[in-house]
Amino acid sequence: MAVASCCRHVAVRDVPPDRRRGGELRVLLGPRTVGSTSGFMGVATLLPGEKIAEHYHPYSEEFLYVATGSIVVDCDDVPVAVAAGEGLYIPIGTRHRLRNTAGEPASVVFHLGPLAPRPELGHVDTENAEDTGKAGDTGNAGEARGSGDARDAGAARQAVTVTADQARSEPQLSDQVSTGQVGSERADGDPVASA
Repeated sequence: MAVASCCRHVAVRDVPPDRRRGGELRVLLGPRTVGSTSGFMGVATLLPGEKIAEHYHPYSEEFLYVATGSIVVDCDDVPVAVAAGEGLYIPIGTRHRLRNTAGEPASVVFHLGPLAPRPELGHVDTENAEDTGKAGDTGNAGEARGSGDARDAGAARQAVTVTADQARSEPQLSDQVSTGQVGSERADGDPVASA
């Protein structure tokens, strides 16, 4: 007799790739795919020379795990090398960009939580995927604003790299939200359907 399970199974091959921000992103487990309510998880694939454009999450912290290859993550303009078998914690409000500077593809597992209650709190682009130029402060009604600028608070936060042998940490979570170009997507990274 088979027992029905409330657990949900999703394969990478069953999720279409998202290349809007560079690299190849696939949200495997999220509100749209499995009905999650606390966060979402996916896989990023970066070929040699590819990057995921700079952005930040005003509401969610991000956890990265490099499964294969190696990447450099620019955290508030500070490069952090992350190799296979290593994880990186990115605090709320920290600007970050993922780059594959190695000669082989990199596969990175990412998890964000908690889910943002509104799309503008989920993901804010600060750079165009096509180039390294900053998108800049747009001043439009869709930008997220808070009590200060997370870019100025970068020195108060530090990304945390964790290996099997050691852990370095001094994170201080920030409650401020900086301005930038707000992505038109749900808090789980899925595009918002236009009406």
